Amino acid sequence: MRRTQVIVIGAGVGGLTAAAELAAGGCAVTVLERTAQPGGKVRQVEIDECRLDVGPTVLTMRWVFDELFAALGSDLNDHLRLHPASILARHAWDDRGSLDLYADRARTIDAIGRFAGAGEAHRYAQFCAHAAEIFTTLDAPFMRVGNPDMLGLISHRHFSGVQRLTRIAAFSTLWQALGAHFNDQRLRQLFARYATYCGSSPFSAPGTLMLIAHAELAGVWCAEGGIYGLARALVALGRQHGVEHRYCCDVREILLNRRQVTGVMLADGTQLGADIVICNADIAAVSAGLFGQAARRAVPAVDVRQRSLSALTLALHARTSGFPLAHHSVFFGDDYAGEFADVFSRRTLPAKPSVYVCAQDRGEHASPPAAGEPERLFCIINAPANGDTRQFSRHDIDACREAAIAQLARCGLTLDYAREQLVTTTPRDFDKLFPGTGGGLYGSATHGWRSSFSRPGVRSRIPGLYLTGGSVHPGAGLPMVTLSGRLAAASALEDLRSGRGRSRVTVPHAGA
Repeated sequence: MRRTQVIVIGAGVGGLTAAAELAAGGCAVTVLERTAQPGGKVRQVEIDECRLDVGPTVLTMRWVFDELFAALGSDLNDHLRLHPASILARHAWDDRGSLDLYADRARTIDAIGRFAGAGEAHRYAQFCAHAAEIFTTLDAPFMRVGNPDMLGLISHRHFSGVQRLTRIAAFSTLWQALGAHFNDQRLRQLFARYATYCGSSPFSAPGTLMLIAHAELAGVWCAEGGIYGLARALVALGRQHGVEHRYCCDVREILLNRRQVTGVMLADGTQLGADIVICNADIAAVSAGLFGQAARRAVPAVDVRQRSLSALTLALHARTSGFPLAHHSVFFGDDYAGEFADVFSRRTLPAKPSVYVCAQDRGEHASPPAAGEPERLFCIINAPANGDTRQFSRHDIDACREAAIAQLARCGLTLDYAREQLVTTTPRDFDKLFPGTGGGLYGSATHGWRSSFSRPGVRSRIPGLYLTGGSVHPGAGLPMVTLSGRLAAASALEDLRSGRGRSRVTVPHAGA
């Protein structure tokens, strides 16, 4: 019996997940990656012979990864050592103090009480309860469904009808919803940052993103050796089930015959046949014709005006002094509305940026640098996704970087580094890394209550072609991308077995 032949385009987290699931389901799976290593947006760079994570740095919803490895007969702990962070993140304002959020909610309530008063501490407890309700409401009927729609959501047995949308703040912006919870504008600004987790503005994103607070309270995890270890773990998991990973293989076209997938063509003209293709590229690359004109109809056209955030990132090996960094620290600018207006309306680098810093040598299970020794830092500054249409000048980039470092200094953090100890990545660089995106890192921005339903599901419009990654449902972030990979694999296997896939191919049982 011939095994179903599967090609996965892209060795990002979603593609690696789908590949492992499909191989465990009995398919013959080959992953084609155009770069020399796996990971996609989970990347590393080297400075001073030190490896730095320069992609996602926050890992939540650990159960998503535990469930994946357990479903495939393995244990995540055998591949990746994760440690819970007691401090979720440290937050600072230049003249308005600093605040830690803790994994222990009672400890956070106490800290907020000392920071902003007993009333705000009480309101935080109510906020946590609301965030948990939103998460629980959307988990089964939305996040774990391959191609969700509004009708399916409101009619789901775990959902109580259309009136529930108001209760979960679907029709309010995140900024508005937080205003109903907090009087202190610093707290409103702090929790509004959750919009940036999916590349969006808190002034346009729906209030449902408050659910991220619940995900973080369930645990923020630090990985020994860095988050890049997750990519290695997924490669190893796939190999256990026979996945072949091929690198430096640039797919130029998804091949079709009679409007159905037949394989792919590589940049060198080589054609590889397949019954199923899983595309782990941004859907903007598909709709732009970067995988051939015939494949463009697989996804809706992408409106460049709806792109998510890009970033100006700084990877540093620097000496630090002053402010006591946590593993995750956020330094807020004093014009939050202006920052997002710069990025989304004026399409320029922010004049007064907020800065996220991941201090990769700090944390309960890390080895902090000795006094006077450099440490690994990764800084993220919000930026517009126009890297395909605008190349910011050296002056623009230097000005934004200097404004960011000045913001750190106003909060008490001083950096000392040499030019060769800094790697800067711009929206133009991200567009080259992830073609078709303009440097957007999260697919389309989650702006407005309809946006969650406009994000494509894992089934494309072309039989045999499935989608995974941060640009498709259920969205960006490591847990969501992993869920998209599982949903893509499950949908492909379901379609094959039900006859909606290729009828001439029989999927054997796992292990056959």
